[in-house]
This record gives sequence, structure tokens and C-alpha cells, in this order.
Amino acid sequence: MNEQLNVFIEKLSSKDPTPGGGGASALIGAIGVALCSMVANLTSGKKKYAQYQSDIEDVIVKTQTIMNNLLSLIDKDAEVFAPLAAAYGIPKSDQNREKILESALKNACTVPFEILCETEKIMGILETLLVKGSRLAISDVGVAATACRSAMEGAALNVYINTKLMKDRAYADDINGKTVFISKQAVKRCHEIYEAVLNELRR
Repeated sequence: MNEQLNVFIEKLSSKDPTPGGGGASALIGAIGVALCSMVANLTSGKKKYAQYQSDIEDVIVKTQTIMNNLLSLIDKDAEVFAPLAAAYGIPKSDQNREKILESALKNACTVPFEILCETEKIMGILETLLVKGSRLAISDVGVAATACRSAMEGAALNVYINTKLMKDRAYADDINGKTVFISKQAVKRCHEIYEAVLNELRR
């Protein structure tokens, strides 16, 4: 795992365009989700939290699925960027360039939108752990919230950078509107969770 992470970071820091901001957002989101899973696992089986056991077990199952989905989107983001990079290289004199570029832009914005939607699924879990998770790991709930917030804000930026160049403004406006709605609500919830954790730790 350490070796794989080192390779990812090395590639991310190079001049190679992939992985980029989309893949990084997916990884950051997966880390936030993994922290939620850790808190749930630390809570599971403890007598003090026995009344929440069913909810905690549900969290463990859901976080595993979301985490795996986000990790798969790292490679998927790189895959959809390749055709876009190729489209930019088509000579402007080519009459098919605009059509190919438009299609590539639409495909390229779908993955960051998926990253946003997948990360947004963790909001209810964060709120559950804020109340029902082990108090010894409450700081990790706050860290998870900040990671998920960063992942969603990063994913949103990667949607906008593609929709900005689209000729089909109806399509662009539609996905932009969905992105704004999801990210605005979810980022607000993440901030509220972070503040709740901060207030509890500073009592």
C-alpha cells in the first residue's frame, strides 16, 4: 500500500496530466470515508455504545462500498481525460474537432460529478458518527469531514473546468446546477460537523 501510494504521489507531482485534480479528489474522499470506517470499527462491540451497534454495523458496510467506489474513480478519471487530451491535439482546421472535443468534455466532467455524488453519500454517516461514534475517536470524525469537504469542492472544480468550455450550454448549465446544489449543501454539512467536533474538543 505504501509503495502504491508513493507511486501515485510521484505521478501526481510530475508533468503527466494524470492523475490530476479529479483523481486526487477521489483519493481524498476515500481517505475521509476510510476514517469513518475506522471510527465505526473502533466503536463496534463496545458496551458503552451497545445501543448503537446496529447503526454502527450499517456504517461499516456502507463505508466499504463508498470507499471502493471512490478508489475505482481514480483510474476512471484518468481514463476519461485521455480522449480529452487527444481532442485538444486535433488541428483546428479539422471539421470534426469541435464535435469530438464537445463529446470528450462531456465525458470528462462525468467522473468528477460521480466523485462528488459518491462522497456526498457519506454525509449521513458523518452525522451518525458525530453522535454515536466513540468519543475517543471524535477528532477523526472531524478530520473525515474536512477530507470529504475538500474532495467535494475539488470534484466540483473539475466539473466546472470542463463545462466552461462546452458549446452545449444547456447541458453545461444543467450539470453545473446539479453540482452547485449538491456541493453547497454537503460542504455546509461538513463544516457544521467539523465545528461540532471542534466545540466538543475545546470544552
